[in-house]
Amino acid sequence: MFTPVIPLGGLPGWTLLSRTIERQTTLFNAAPALQRDTDHFLQSIAGTESADDLVSDRRLLRVALGAFGLQDDIDSRAFVRAIIEQGTGSRKALANRLADDRYRAFADAFGFLSGDRSGPPPPGFAERIVDQFRRREFEAAVGEQDGALRLALNADRELVALAAEDGSDNALWFRILGTPPLRQTFEVALGLPQSFAQLDLDRQLVELRSVASRRLDIGSPRDLADDSLREGLIRQFLLRDQIAGFAASSSQTIALTLLQSAPRLF
Repeated sequence: MFTPVIPLGGLPGWTLLSRTIERQTTLFNAAPALQRDTDHFLQSIAGTESADDLVSDRRLLRVALGAFGLQDDIDSRAFVRAIIEQGTGSRKALANRLADDRYRAFADAFGFLSGDRSGPPPPGFAERIVDQFRRREFEAAVGEQDGALRLALNADRELVALAAEDGSDNALWFRILGTPPLRQTFEVALGLPQSFAQLDLDRQLVELRSVASRRLDIGSPRDLADDSLREGLIRQFLLRDQIAGFAASSSQTIALTLLQSAPRLF
């Protein structure tokens, strides 16, 4: 498996990664194990007729969940089956009752295996899922070396797709709040305090919109289709994350120095 080359973190690392990502992802996608999984999905998903068929095939399930960043649920087969089978048509459906919007996106994508709308997958479905899976797998590999760069890659990809979705601005802001990786990116980039998470959800929406407009000139999530605004958000996230890392490191150094210089009691 090709390991992404990440010699630097923070903004310098982002700049280098942005310049080399096309070549690096090409090498990463050529890994035999990854190709076996994606080839199996492309060949087999059309013949998958139920949620049980999907969760019973670990290789299929790995790609399906991985495409939505839900790979940690691969051993929770009953849970995943329920997510798919209940679909998204009812407000009481499991995916609609979970705080993480990635489950709703997953259930909607695999709705052809649910009671909502059974039938074959739509045209181009397998290719779209495989493409999502490959990108997220690369992001995960980057994250093994630098978690902040993984979040930056995720935001760069997800926000382009989000900006193109139907729905009101408020609905899109709620999607950001309901998607943990995007939420974390915005909270850090905007310098939101820990107390932000304790606010009522409607109040969180008001605060998020206000601070995003004031600090980064983002009036709507659709604005983030603009490369320069999206880049500005990502750079602000990486800068604040790096500063927080330096501060934590300095605090630890000071604490260690004080401990080492303290008189020994015994």
